[in-house]
Amino acid sequence: MDTKIYDGCIPALMTPCDASGNPDFDALVRVGQELIAKGMSGVVYCGSMGDWPLLTDAQRQEGVTRLVQGGVPVIVGTGAINTQSAVSHAAHAEKVGAQGLMVIPRVLSRGTSSAAQKAHFQAILSAAPQVPAVIYNSPYYGFATRADLFFELREQHPNLIGFKEFGGEKDLTYAAEHITHKDDQVSLMVGVDTTVYHGFINCGARGAITGIGNALPDEVLHLIALCKKAAAGDATARRLAKELDSALHVLSSFDEGADLVLYYKRLMVLQGYSEFEHHFNPSDKLSASQNKHLESQLTLFKNWYADWIKQH
Repeated sequence: MDTKIYDGCIPALMTPCDASGNPDFDALVRVGQELIAKGMSGVVYCGSMGDWPLLTDAQRQEGVTRLVQGGVPVIVGTGAINTQSAVSHAAHAEKVGAQGLMVIPRVLSRGTSSAAQKAHFQAILSAAPQVPAVIYNSPYYGFATRADLFFELREQHPNLIGFKEFGGEKDLTYAAEHITHKDDQVSLMVGVDTTVYHGFINCGARGAITGIGNALPDEVLHLIALCKKAAAGDATARRLAKELDSALHVLSSFDEGADLVLYYKRLMVLQGYSEFEHHFNPSDKLSASQNKHLESQLTLFKNWYADWIKQH
């Protein structure tokens, strides 16, 4: 099973739409292609960054199909309000040739039940047995997948090859200590932009799923390249990675909040992608203060990065 898509930087694509809330799949594919050309190993669609709760199942699957047809290696998010829909997305991903699955826990109904989550995960993994999958662990889903459940699933489903951790440094450390270092064939994925440095250097992560990387792909790829060198013992790379990670921190921290899609769509517009001007809910918008804060932080970072590159 080919799992190399997970060994790199993977932006979680946002779904562009027009002023009426209709998805713009042409723009989606175009942005995906540009990110792959930059050096990303693949993209995720549809995670929370892709606004999956605001799309119909048919829209989500059309986006996946269009990305695959456009030559974009895609990992398909399986977030859904019921297991049947999640299974449908997994089966569709295998049918059209997607290269990965991001398996999201059961939500709303019996979400805190380990037995219910095990059955939910099994159904998704069984629906696409030839597609390498990672479980997405996040406190926002109200359920923490621990080592015992992960390896019970892996015994029955060899396509479960990794663990994406969104819970922060403490949870990344747990995953490294109890899950991904138990089996060399299991990949650890950094799931939040503020923990890239810790995840690669201190936890042995092999890849990262990024939000900020949509708008600043070159800079995020640079950070991950430095982190990989630092993880191999390069002291200079470790120092430079820390500096770059620190400079990116405020922009990366938007990945942790409820307005992450609003912030990163706005960043895309500021970077010249007018296709991301609109949201599916017209009332979803940043305040004037949030906009000004974002713009000032982007200007600060870009000025710093240009000067830092000259010095190094």
